[in-house]
Amino acid sequence: MIYNRKFTPERIVSLAENEIFVFGSNLAGAHGGGAARIAYDKFGAVWGKGVGLQGQSYAIPTMQGGVETIKPYVDEFILFAKEYKHLTFLVTRIGCGIAGFSDDEIAPLFKEALCVSNIILPKEFVEYF
Repeated sequence: MIYNRKFTPERIVSLAENEIFVFGSNLAGAHGGGAARIAYDKFGAVWGKGVGLQGQSYAIPTMQGGVETIKPYVDEFILFAKEYKHLTFLVTRIGCGIAGFSDDEIAPLFKEALCVSNIILPKEFVEYF
């Protein structure tokens, strides 16, 4: 797979109209820290909603168990992004902050996203491949 586009910026402070901030959340949608807090404060994440599109953000739960519990939500996100080609999804290093996973644990979940042109991945995830 060749990833021939930009990487997600390390710090996202603003979004274009068609850009979506993809962040790691918890199932309760308590967006109290990390990228989830940024999504809540700046990009329309909804308190109490832990999954899916909300404002200019998209929540992927990462706090409910091991990597295997995150995979179905990543797969659902990739299908969503394929359906909404007019949007650009900026994936943060989900699960690699408060949730405590490493890039090497989370990156493989995004393998299929390498060939989805409207999904922008963090450099750390792409370097895994």
